[in-house]
Amino acid sequence: MSTTTPASTEKVDERLVKASPWKKLLGRPELGSVIGAVAVFIFFMIFADSFLRATSLATVLYASSTLGIMAVPVALLMIGGEFDLSAGVMVTSSALISSMFSYQMTANTWVGVGVSLLVTLAIGVFNGVMLTRTKLPSFIITLGTFLMLTGMNLGFTKLISGTVSTKSIADMQGFDSAKSVFASTFSIGGVDFKITIIWWLALVLVATWILLRTRIGNWIFAVGGDLDSARAVGVPVNKTKIGLYMGVAFGAWISGQHLLFSYDVVQSGEGVGNELIYIVAAVIGGCLITGGYGSAVGAAIGALIFGMTSKGIVFAEWNSDWFKFFLGAMLLLATLLNAWVRKRAEASK
Repeated sequence: MSTTTPASTEKVDERLVKASPWKKLLGRPELGSVIGAVAVFIFFMIFADSFLRATSLATVLYASSTLGIMAVPVALLMIGGEFDLSAGVMVTSSALISSMFSYQMTANTWVGVGVSLLVTLAIGVFNGVMLTRTKLPSFIITLGTFLMLTGMNLGFTKLISGTVSTKSIADMQGFDSAKSVFASTFSIGGVDFKITIIWWLALVLVATWILLRTRIGNWIFAVGGDLDSARAVGVPVNKTKIGLYMGVAFGAWISGQHLLFSYDVVQSGEGVGNELIYIVAAVIGGCLITGGYGSAVGAAIGALIFGMTSKGIVFAEWNSDWFKFFLGAMLLLATLLNAWVRKRAEASK
């Protein structure tokens, strides 16, 4: 005699249940930012006559890319549950190191670029090691780094150059080739685009691949979602966090070299305050401040919203003082929209 179990009582593994396209769409972190980007685009399309010109769109993409190069690694760090308040000043530090080393050592500018990469990555390692060793909040650790870098940028620049800006390195060996890598322009259909757009898109592709296709991506989500559980299942928590801070440092290095080779001199006081804009772009892109949720694509779209807003106000010939108002309004709306999307996604499960 045999017994059979009714089919209706069999438990089905939820991982094997096929989700509908609608549920998959609601589960995407960047959904809110996509809706916001479309709304901002339509808004300025109506109120700014020159917004749809090819040259204007190229300008918007350039502004978005300079922000997006930093917003993407900052988003990964936030998914991992941490902040970096030194990110904005680190960009200036990286540019200053390249410029002053090349000028003072009378070296090829590529040598300065290489030294800058090593030092900037070392700053990222410092942030990560201090965080993992001391267990202090990343807010405190990186605020300390922010203040130290701000002082060092100004102090070393005045000590070496005698002013608050570096000497020009435009006539030094290697400058033109370095400029072609970090600050050149290319043409498509008669419209000029900045090479930072290529850097931006490349970083988005690499970051998305890491998050969605590699074991490291699983580690990032795990340490941001539940640190103790991640450690319990063998995730290398400390190495993951240090690696995320090095990712932010790498983005700062790219941005710093663009800053240097765009103008050939660097002002030591630049970059202060930009770290908050990077964080806001990541939040608008769907990253949770509490960690464990977000995407690189969302952060890129958050940067695009910034670019459209900052340049759209100019094209509409409005007072640029209103930019901060739009910034705050977008942050609140994006946060509310993302919260609504998450609730809908959780309710549909």
